[in-house]
Amino acid sequence: MLGYPAHFGQMECVRMIASPRYSEKRVGYLGAMMLLDEKQDASLLITNSIKNDLSNSNQYIQSLALCTLACMGSAEMCRDLAPEIDRLLRASNSYIKKKAALCAVHIVRKVHDLGELFTKAARSLLTEKNHGVVHGAVVLITELCERNSETLERFRKTVPDLVQIMKGLVISGYSPDHDVAGISDPFLQVRILRLLRILGRNNEAASDAMNDLLAQVATNTDSTKTVGNAVLYETVLTVLDIKSESGLRVLAVNILGRFLLNNDRNIRYIAMTSLQKIVGTDHNAVQRHRGTIVDCLKDQDASVKRRALELSLALVSASNIRSMMKELLSFLSSCPPELRSQTASGIFNAAERYAPSQRWHIDTILHVLTTAGGDVRDETVPNLIQLITNTSELHCYTVHKLYRALLSDISQQPLVQVACWCIGEYGDLLLRGECQETEPVQVHRAQQTLVFPSANSDCDPVNPLTAPLSLHNSTPDSRIRSIVSIYGSCIDVELQQRAVEYNALFKKYDHMRAAVLERMPVIEKNSQGHTNGETIKESQTVKVKPGEPQQPANQVCDLLDLLGGSEQPLQPSPALGSAAPPIPVSTPNTVGGDLLDLLGGLEPTPITPVATVTVYEKDGVTVTLGCEKQSDSGLTVTLTASNSTESDIRGFTLQAAVPKSVQLHMKAPSGDSLPARGAAKVTQMVVLNNPNKVNLKMRLRISYTSQGSAVQDTVQIDSFPGLGQ
Repeated sequence: MLGYPAHFGQMECVRMIASPRYSEKRVGYLGAMMLLDEKQDASLLITNSIKNDLSNSNQYIQSLALCTLACMGSAEMCRDLAPEIDRLLRASNSYIKKKAALCAVHIVRKVHDLGELFTKAARSLLTEKNHGVVHGAVVLITELCERNSETLERFRKTVPDLVQIMKGLVISGYSPDHDVAGISDPFLQVRILRLLRILGRNNEAASDAMNDLLAQVATNTDSTKTVGNAVLYETVLTVLDIKSESGLRVLAVNILGRFLLNNDRNIRYIAMTSLQKIVGTDHNAVQRHRGTIVDCLKDQDASVKRRALELSLALVSASNIRSMMKELLSFLSSCPPELRSQTASGIFNAAERYAPSQRWHIDTILHVLTTAGGDVRDETVPNLIQLITNTSELHCYTVHKLYRALLSDISQQPLVQVACWCIGEYGDLLLRGECQETEPVQVHRAQQTLVFPSANSDCDPVNPLTAPLSLHNSTPDSRIRSIVSIYGSCIDVELQQRAVEYNALFKKYDHMRAAVLERMPVIEKNSQGHTNGETIKESQTVKVKPGEPQQPANQVCDLLDLLGGSEQPLQPSPALGSAAPPIPVSTPNTVGGDLLDLLGGLEPTPITPVATVTVYEKDGVTVTLGCEKQSDSGLTVTLTASNSTESDIRGFTLQAAVPKSVQLHMKAPSGDSLPARGAAKVTQMVVLNNPNKVNLKMRLRISYTSQGSAVQDTVQIDSFPGLGQ
């Protein structure tokens, strides 16, 4: 037990078990249960001794053998001794039958095929008067029903017998041998209820036979003590799992509602866990306890708080969205840090599904951003921007509210991102001061630019730099050009790059700036231009009117051609309608194409796709090969492996061999495991140098372990794609 070597005592245990004296057998069996297990060879030596003791006339020696077999019996021992256990199940001694029933449970778990042997004897044990024998029989029948569907159908006929036994326990008077805190044998009651739950699942006849009993247990069991609550909890689980009547299900939910008022936090926790499982099917019944559930948000226990939060979010509906959101927002302001992200995500989902108005929706999200902006999901910012863009009547209200929020707090990055974007797009509405839905703020042009965070703040610096540029388009201000110029020598590379590009728009390409920085159109969710929360602005805003020259538009299209050299005409955006004809893309030598060539003289290199070919496909494992020629003698080979089986593959390795005149260098693989169903791939780069230009060949060895079995295979590769071999 303490970890010291005890192999010297194993043979001593075998010797003492074989002794005819009870005192020595008792010590020997106790030592065997502690020192031996089914992996020890010495355990096989006591099989014959156990078989002899099972036939002993002394019931206590039989009991020792039964306990030892139930504790450490291997599959081989169980097969050899199963007939002896079946014989003891029919014995006249209740003490032996109880032990034999529990030993049979161990045998069924070890060897499933032996369950049929104990079916008849297990059913006959239900007629016993001894509670220990009945308890063992119920446990054995439960194990048999869970292992075999045919056995389950056969034991459904025993439901009336089980109901009769349960009724006897419920209405029986005081029994000193079985009474626990006023409840008659609660251990047997719990076991019977679990078995009834298995027998009544997906079966109307069995469920109808036990409905009255479950209602009687639910109403007559004392709930003031833990023992009674245990029986009631099993009753509730049984009612909710079988095809019970609607009134009985409401009664079960009400019992869980009483559990929520219990002082014991463990009982409150299991009550909310159970309600969480049925809130989808019995939503109205759970809604009656909404107030109690919301009160659990104030509990000091973190686990109870988490369960209460999950259940509260599940109870939100269109009819109670305002009251529930008020409680959830109040909880968000005081909840532990580890629950803020979950709370914010739940509020966003509920607001998106049940928002009574667009303004309420925007106010709710802004409240979350100001309270817990650092804990929201990444997609919150683009989703809110899309919502604001689509509600044009609230642009003035939103930009005023965001401006005030930004003045009071710039520490919440998502809030700063949304505020900067809105001020950049709709900053002209701030200067008008015409917002009637909220108290207007008198904003001057200087205040518009001063509100943006600096690059030294904790927020993303690129967004506060891009926003003034967009603002300059609607409200031109020389200070904006000064702000952009400052960051041309910033140590942050991305910020410096943006500043240099924006300065180029002000100077060399000022005639294009108005078209590039035109106000964003309405964003359609999941549209082609909406990816990862970002919207391609320029492709939606190029507008060509009849009779106007198309040269500026061509320059804008060249600006979008980041890779250059595109020969395909730009198709008109669906948002432009039929009035905008297709705009041809000019060559990279035009003025617009040179705009993005900030370093000068760099010609874009066309990207050639790498051809791949499958070189190995066996037992769900596929290896593909791709080649990319680096020079006349240099070649880079990419090997990609995937797994389409239902089980994970471990220890995956690739080994390659080439002719002696070819130099080979294998880089480190991306991993050594292949998840099931192609969830991820393993990639390995192989660099080859063939100075003598010999006919290139490669032998590939594939090794891995799948479901505990080592697999090794070899494949010959005689041709490489793209090399003309």
